[in-house]
Amino acid sequence: MPDAEDVRRIALSLPDTTEKTAWSMPTFRVAGKMFATLPEEETSLAVRCPKEERDELALAEPGKFWIADHEAQFAWVRARLSALEDEDELRDILADSWRQAAPPHLLEAYPELGRPPGE
Repeated sequence: MPDAEDVRRIALSLPDTTEKTAWSMPTFRVAGKMFATLPEEETSLAVRCPKEERDELALAEPGKFWIADHEAQFAWVRARLSALEDEDELRDILADSWRQAAPPHLLEAYPELGRPPGE
């Protein structure tokens, strides 16, 4: 089961990522744009996710994903770290969120991170 230190290690391994405390919690940013946070005493992860996809995730796997009330109008979803299968799933979630926040020059410089497989 991945934990907060795994989130930190994987997030910071992504290009041009920094960690900054905001709202009394760790946040992770690519080129200054936030793509992940560690809320709920670092037992969950909040990441960028298109609204239609996050709604599907929350309905399909409510034990793993949910939408925080104060984030309902934004394209963010929460994931319980204890419900994630392994580090590979965590890495995929973080990389997907990173792609959504990264500027075009980084997506071009790191094509392996620029698009999910099959796109």
